[in-house]
Amino acid sequence: MQTADKFRRFELGADSDVSVSFEFFPPKSEKMEASLWSAVQRLEPLAPSFVSVTYGAGGSTRERTHRTVKRLVDETGLAPAAHLTCVGSSRDEVDAIVRDYHDIGVRHIVALRGDPLEGLGARYTPQPDGYAYASDLVEGIRRIADFEVSVSAYPELHPESADWTVEIDNLKRKVDAGATRAITQYFFENDMFETFMEKVRAAGIDIPIVPGILPIVNFEQTMVFSAKCGTSIPHWLARRFAGLDKDVETRKLVASAVACEQVLDLVDRGVSDFHFYTMNRADLTYAICHMLGLRPAPEEKQAA
Repeated sequence: MQTADKFRRFELGADSDVSVSFEFFPPKSEKMEASLWSAVQRLEPLAPSFVSVTYGAGGSTRERTHRTVKRLVDETGLAPAAHLTCVGSSRDEVDAIVRDYHDIGVRHIVALRGDPLEGLGARYTPQPDGYAYASDLVEGIRRIADFEVSVSAYPELHPESADWTVEIDNLKRKVDAGATRAITQYFFENDMFETFMEKVRAAGIDIPIVPGILPIVNFEQTMVFSAKCGTSIPHWLARRFAGLDKDVETRKLVASAVACEQVLDLVDRGVSDFHFYTMNRADLTYAICHMLGLRPAPEEKQAA
């Protein structure tokens, strides 16, 4: 099918089974807070299945994450999923956070081991009185209440995984502990994701695996972060953004086209759920969702 035919099909809303979710991060300043809530208001009418809020290394954004999640509960119709990590907290502290989330109405947690306090690339050391790994955290969360629990997955291997046996075994431990969904690290090569899915299903892992999609806001920053987290940058992708460092508007158009191509190809491969790393910006994510056929629900006509 030609790309134009794909776009026409989704523009007509022929596929109603596509589901999306969005990731935000807690703001550090009033300006960033305004940007976040502008993005939330823009994306909320697309009726995402949930929205997640990240959690800084060692709980460094704990209060801001909690405040953002609570505001989502209180002021929107969205279903927030709070990120939570093992790093730098005791079991009692983590359990208290989980119970607090339950008390304010949160029913979905994204359970992660978390990066070492020293940052990506440093050696991870479990907290002596804490949950050692994500699988332990998942088990602890499910013991407290019947939360929906999402976990991470890595189509290109976690940087600390020696091989695919280690990687798949780790994911299976999280599933056996009670994980109900996995969200992948972002990637740019769909063949790689498809191969990963074959390995996952062959291992008997049957929970939904949702591809993480990163609309590229800043290519240079994406390259730096990708090198740390193990995501490869294909040569064709680098060529797309070459020479656009100072051309913001063209860069946006290219980023939107790249992400649209990726998600439409994944739909053709049978994928129906997508998780967008929004970077607290709505423009690119909204455009991609539009191309997927997602539209705000029409406003009810006022009674005469």
